[in-house]
Amino acid sequence: MEALRFIFMLTRDDRTVDNALEAVDIALRLGIRHVGFKDIGLPVEQLRILADRIRSAGATSYLEIVSPDRERELDSVKAGLSLGVDCLMGGTHVPDVLPLLAGHDVAYYPFAGHVVGHPSVLKGSPEEIARNAVEWAAHPAVTGLDLLAYRNDGNVPEVIRASCAAVKKPVIVAGSISTPEQIRTVRQAGAAGFTVGTSALEGTFPAESSGLEDQLRAVMACCS
Repeated sequence: MEALRFIFMLTRDDRTVDNALEAVDIALRLGIRHVGFKDIGLPVEQLRILADRIRSAGATSYLEIVSPDRERELDSVKAGLSLGVDCLMGGTHVPDVLPLLAGHDVAYYPFAGHVVGHPSVLKGSPEEIARNAVEWAAHPAVTGLDLLAYRNDGNVPEVIRASCAAVKKPVIVAGSISTPEQIRTVRQAGAAGFTVGTSALEGTFPAESSGLEDQLRAVMACCS
């Protein structure tokens, strides 16, 4: 079985953490090759340093967009393109974002379903979310979907299964993953990958210690 894609998010409560540069060095040293951050929490100058550091290590960079309204979302997309990130994740205004991506070599994973608030919450039934996933995935410039399954108050495994079965493009389960059991659910439901940020940064993922290095090693062990 193909290994899950583990994206280490340098974020807590949907904000890039103050010590992101220190944390990314630990992740890159461990061989983590998918690293993300939000456009909220650090000044753009520090985000640029962060993106450059990820790029120089040969890793893939992700900017997850959690802006609550259309204009701020579009500003976040423009910021991500300016930073030269490899992947844009999140956002809900897909028809407005697509023209901005023209001419840019960037992967795009918008949110599937009705996402509201900050920190973001996913509303709707598995069927409703899957229908929206199909709608977005029909656009050639959409690489895959960003699914906040563990921020939905329904049947999480079914939320994941429904969207993964409905689209042929990769689904990344993001947000509020903090246990190996949740990662197993992500795999069994057919997702291509997942993100972990807060639990590793706060030292609460089950591991040998609460230190970030042990936390990340424990998450990595769940991927193979």
